Amino acid sequence: MKHDSTGCLKEIVLQTQSHSQKLRAAVFEQGDLMDVFEEEGASSHLVGNIYRGRVENVLPGMQAAFVDIGLDKNAFLYVGDAVPSRFEEDEKVDQAAHVRIEHVLKPRQELLVQVIKEPVGTKGARISVNLTLPGRYVVLLPQVSYIGVSRKIQDNNERTRLRDLADLAKPEGMGVIIRTLAEGIDGDEIAEDIAQLVEIWNALQPKIPHVSVPGLVHKDVDLVSRLVRDWIDQDVEKITVDQDEVALILRKALKEIEHPAAKQIFVVTGEDLFARYGVDDEIRKTLRSKVWLKSGGYLVIQQTEALIVIDVNTGKYVGQRSLEETVVHTNLEAAREIARQLRLRNLGGIIIIDFIDMTSTEDQQKVIEALETACARDKTKSQVLGLTQLGLVEMTRKKVGQTLAIRYTSPCPTCDGSGRV
Repeated sequence: MKHDSTGCLKEIVLQTQSHSQKLRAAVFEQGDLMDVFEEEGASSHLVGNIYRGRVENVLPGMQAAFVDIGLDKNAFLYVGDAVPSRFEEDEKVDQAAHVRIEHVLKPRQELLVQVIKEPVGTKGARISVNLTLPGRYVVLLPQVSYIGVSRKIQDNNERTRLRDLADLAKPEGMGVIIRTLAEGIDGDEIAEDIAQLVEIWNALQPKIPHVSVPGLVHKDVDLVSRLVRDWIDQDVEKITVDQDEVALILRKALKEIEHPAAKQIFVVTGEDLFARYGVDDEIRKTLRSKVWLKSGGYLVIQQTEALIVIDVNTGKYVGQRSLEETVVHTNLEAAREIARQLRLRNLGGIIIIDFIDMTSTEDQQKVIEALETACARDKTKSQVLGLTQLGLVEMTRKKVGQTLAIRYTSPCPTCDGSGRV
């Protein structure tokens, strides 16, 4: 879906509904809707929150424990997240093989934990004892001495430069992971980011013993601040909001980091911005299993318990010259749309794609590369694994938060959830 008012590289639309205390944000790239976030009340965003919790029960058979952190459902603590992290070459080492949960935790034990995955469906939140504080350019690891650099920064000289800057700025005994946004940023800004996070951590320390168990120790920032921290990168050229005070907060935050979009914040009052930008219409379309491509081809996206299956069809598209050209054209367009749909629907896990059969290995490679390129813009980690023996493309995308379908629909009571309302 393209809306007419932008040819921007990236635009963010922020709608605040004061009567319902609901904040909604939509991210457009080249006029296409790519991501939608909303926040309702105090409990809607849990990732990043730090709690004092109490171990309810330890399950040796699952190598996990359930911990009461004061939410409706007990949180899930996997053995690999119940011991201090170890890192090797920018990767966290999974320590589950070397440790047993019953040796680490006992029922009624009190823990300081952080939510790393939102609760989904019947599952409670996933938590970790390894605390992190994310800033704009770095993530602070207050309990481990380590420096890591985002793998998306590929230039070796830049990686070394950023490591050296972080080493100078971080306190003894603490660690940092340098985020993709830090690429090209000078040392002062990185040092300032680290200093602010250390200040937050130092302010938390005296509070912790006084928080009752279970209880909230630290809440991650609100949606507006998270947009500045995680989403407003150098590609953002325009931000449209519907309230003057939100515009004021954004201008101030973006001026502090000298972002050019500070001068490109527009206020449109008295209008439903999501209706004007066609966001809700696009969400309705996205909730259907069939997605039409501009050429006339279409995708069918089905989510099962175990994996997501995507089928590509030529549909009404008959091409110009040859069958092979028609097939490749449809598959290339489908590859780009699949990456968008995965982001917009927030689908994660194992994904199997049945592109239209191609005889040429060169064409197959071209389509896989198009899919990889389109997925590279996604902030959520994904990996294209290539073709199976059946000619299907396998890929994975990290599960983060709730899917669009869970956020906007409920299971059908008549058929017990095989349809959604």
